[in-house]
Amino acid sequence: MNEYETNQGRVVIESVKLEIDYGHFPVKRIIGDTVVVEADIFADGHDVLSAILLYRREEDNHWNEAPMELLINDRWRGSFVVKGLGRYKYTLAAWVDRFKSWRQNLAKKLEAAQDVSVELLVGTEIVREASKRAAGRDANILLEWVNTLSSAERTETAKARLALSNKVSALMYKYSDRQSATAYPKELEIIVDRSKARFSAWYEMFPRSCANEPGKHGTFKDCTARLPYIAGMGFDVLYLPPIHPIGHSNRKGKNNVTKAQRGDPGTPWAIGSKEGGHKAIHPQLGTFKEFRELLARAKEHGIEVALDIAFQCSPDHPYVKEHPEWFRWRPDGTVQYAENPPKKYQDIYPLEFETEHWKELWAELKSIVLFWVEQGVRIFRVDNPHTKPFAFWEWLVGEVKREYPDVIFLSEAFTRPKIMYRLAKLGFSQSYTYFTWRNAKWELEQYFTELTQTDVREYFRPNLWPNTPDILGDYLRDGGRPAFMARLVLAATLSASYGIYGPAFELCENRRRDTTSEEYLNSEKYEIKHWDINGPDSLKGFIAKVNSIRKETPALQSNLNLRFHRIDNEQLIAYSKMTDDLNNMILVVVNLDYRYKQSAWLELSLEELGLDHDQRYRVHDLLNDASYEWRGSRNYIELDPVVCPAHIFRIEPGVMK
Repeated sequence: MNEYETNQGRVVIESVKLEIDYGHFPVKRIIGDTVVVEADIFADGHDVLSAILLYRREEDNHWNEAPMELLINDRWRGSFVVKGLGRYKYTLAAWVDRFKSWRQNLAKKLEAAQDVSVELLVGTEIVREASKRAAGRDANILLEWVNTLSSAERTETAKARLALSNKVSALMYKYSDRQSATAYPKELEIIVDRSKARFSAWYEMFPRSCANEPGKHGTFKDCTARLPYIAGMGFDVLYLPPIHPIGHSNRKGKNNVTKAQRGDPGTPWAIGSKEGGHKAIHPQLGTFKEFRELLARAKEHGIEVALDIAFQCSPDHPYVKEHPEWFRWRPDGTVQYAENPPKKYQDIYPLEFETEHWKELWAELKSIVLFWVEQGVRIFRVDNPHTKPFAFWEWLVGEVKREYPDVIFLSEAFTRPKIMYRLAKLGFSQSYTYFTWRNAKWELEQYFTELTQTDVREYFRPNLWPNTPDILGDYLRDGGRPAFMARLVLAATLSASYGIYGPAFELCENRRRDTTSEEYLNSEKYEIKHWDINGPDSLKGFIAKVNSIRKETPALQSNLNLRFHRIDNEQLIAYSKMTDDLNNMILVVVNLDYRYKQSAWLELSLEELGLDHDQRYRVHDLLNDASYEWRGSRNYIELDPVVCPAHIFRIEPGVMK
């Protein structure tokens, strides 16, 4: 593992903080982050200890060292900065430090005015032994100190002053005797991603619905023409549902009816036809050249294009004929189509991951991801990963990121909490959440406290979606425009990453197919839509304002400092985010009632905000540019959802006289 292999020492290292599931899974960080590690480190007796944090890039052989400091009650802390993409390893080591122990005893005896002549002889030998471990100039300096400490011409006071000096302490630490050091038996890991894995704003759009002419199939060129509109709202990730050929067999029709009519385009998630499969483009969308042109033009607008990875096939997919062993065959000679009873997806064949030929299947699926990476795609939204084996995802994500560490994977898993967390631990960069169904104040506070103030935050990066093509929640269905505005502010400020399915969201589309379903009426999944993106009732201006605030506000670009504040109205929720240095502090208040004006008294924890109890301060609403003078911890809030259901305040201490 490292040079401290023996683990024969007296020191105990336990309760390491930043260890996920006993070290089986890595924690997640972003380039430039400071990684802070704590541990309980102690030994028998009264000797003084030294401890170090060891870290390295996975591909490096040499360990770097960072000293650890004693906090209180045998708790130690050390830190280092991750400066590159990829995987890091880290561990700990500690030892009884003979020189520090001797130095401590010497200081105590001097303070008690005791004779230290023998003590100085002991110290001289410790320094002499250190000189043998040193080399060059350091060895010569240590030998000079040996001569000084053993000199009969120097007084005990002068010798003690030298022995207790910081310069001696520093060099002795460098060459301390670590032969009996205790090594922590595990090498822990960190996955280091680029900043967009933490902070991003996603816009989902069906490319086939981008044409200006109603009823016409959109193309990549139409998507390219739509880029200024998306960039104008401040989004930096454009997510496209599957762009591959769509099967004809068992094609679903409008509103998910089982029999398609002539001209029905089918759902993009029924991947594969005679034109090809997962490495092909739907012919009506355009060519690979036009797709790469879309990527290039998007980059000019500050946007990355994300693709959907859906490992499933239509009955017409080439894999069905070429690799029948990759599917589950039923006794009647047919392939088992996808089901989630009582729902049936006759147009989709799941892949059989329990096949004896799983190695070949895994290799092919990896080649699909790498194929699109080579086209220039670096972000993937993965459809239903919870329906595929955990071991597969750990292998696939790890393999891809070792070759391309800048790739980002978003897990679209609306499933049980432990499964969602497991997928994040396995390597997914971001994850869908239960935000879509968390509407009450207590639900939001409870859920986001879990996501941001427990160990979950070390590996699970939430990406909040108020709506998706599959999900139109009750709150949006019933609340109209104020509900869309409230949910946008919540998504964009509770999490550093969020997304919307548009243009349905900015146009406040809230019609459901029926009372028992969360699906949209006339869902875009089954037909080509024509959206009036320039309509007068669009929320695009409000969305642009919120995204602009996010980009200009460092506190909103992380989740770690989220804190909820008491406000005496269950229809109002209040929370803050701030940078570590308190130079940027944001307070958000949202009216969860889309019908009526709500008011309350808000109580802030002034200590957490670095404010004095009698200090006046300004809160500046970044949404409407209004400012208010506040004083003390209790202040009045009133929000009318018809006007605007939210405040996004920047707290400005010390600006009022």
